Amino acid sequence: MIISQVMQLITGIFEGLLGIPLFGGVYIMGSGYTPLFVMLILHIITLFLANRDGRWIAGSILGIVTSIIGFIPLVGMVLHWATCIVLIISVFQPKRY
Repeated sequence: MIISQVMQLITGIFEGLLGIPLFGGVYIMGSGYTPLFVMLILHIITLFLANRDGRWIAGSILGIVTSIIGFIPLVGMVLHWATCIVLIISVFQPKRY
């Protein structure tokens, strides 16, 4: 696995954890929304790495959007689930070119 795939897997797992009903919301709000900022930074790093390696970038872009509007309770939970799924799928996709 190359580093961009590892980052996609790590960010996908973290998004899945943040999308757990009640636990994710309590953790995010209890931490002063810091996890959303940390995930934003991780998604930006993953985007650059995946783009450099010719990997799929849709998961990282969706993750950036999720990190920006993920503070909305139910919308954030659904977006975390979607981002998790897209990122995990993108780990197993072939290169774009």
